[in-house]
Amino acid sequence: MRFPRFVEAVSRRSELPTDLAATLSRAVLQTLADRVTGGEAGDLAAQLPDELSGYLTAPAAEPATGGAVDFVHRVADRAAVDPAVAELGTRAVLATLRAAVTVDEFHDLVAQLPKGFDAMVDPIPRPPYGAP
Repeated sequence: MRFPRFVEAVSRRSELPTDLAATLSRAVLQTLADRVTGGEAGDLAAQLPDELSGYLTAPAAEPATGGAVDFVHRVADRAAVDPAVAELGTRAVLATLRAAVTVDEFHDLVAQLPKGFDAMVDPIPRPPYGAP
């Protein structure tokens, strides 16, 4: 999925203008990169086009902490928007990421997010009991 198509999907899901959807997409990806550990940002970036993967450069310092509310506030600050708009954009970006990467990769990403993110992420299908 190329960056314009990703942004169009975020715009459609959030019902926000495409220029704002692009700004929010960048802010959410950068904030995710601040948040995840163990090379997860690189793993996620490997499944996205170059235009998107560049925003997933992991920070040199320790990963950011805090819950979903803190995450949304960081996105709001980066995108210079109201927290309600940032939450709407975060939900749309996460839903678009879910469609753009493999189920396993999305599961790995969500596993590193705090429990408060459950409300922002659609349930991830789990393999049937006993399946590898």
